[in-house]
Amino acid sequence: MSRAETKDNYTYLSQKPGLQLIKVGSYDMKELNTILGIPEVKSQILDVPVTANENAATLGLYAMQEATKGFDFKYDFLEIKTVVTGKFVLSDDQGNSFTAEAGDVVIINPGTTVTFHGESDGTAVYVAHRLPEPTFA
Repeated sequence: MSRAETKDNYTYLSQKPGLQLIKVGSYDMKELNTILGIPEVKSQILDVPVTANENAATLGLYAMQEATKGFDFKYDFLEIKTVVTGKFVLSDDQGNSFTAEAGDVVIINPGTTVTFHGESDGTAVYVAHRLPEPTFA
């Protein structure tokens, strides 16, 4: 995979026609316990910017290991998460609760606060309708 030109300090994947391949290990994941300031959280995240226009899209990888504590995250954007390994125990501020397992797809609508519960232990790939979060990229 060749690196695309950078803009706004991001390297956008969608620059020209053709296939692209992102090999495992091409990017380093960020530790969420440091970003969120919750030492008990065992979770990692990675944002990879795909496009830079007003319909921005970001591709990401998210992992969480069982921990004594979970965390809340407020979504101001649409995100679609596909669980690829393990499970995620989730609830939202609308009273919904789910255990999403490998192969399940979770759609998180804008304006939703999601609780990622500590008994989660899985990996998910996601697409978000936004530019990358600077602390995750």
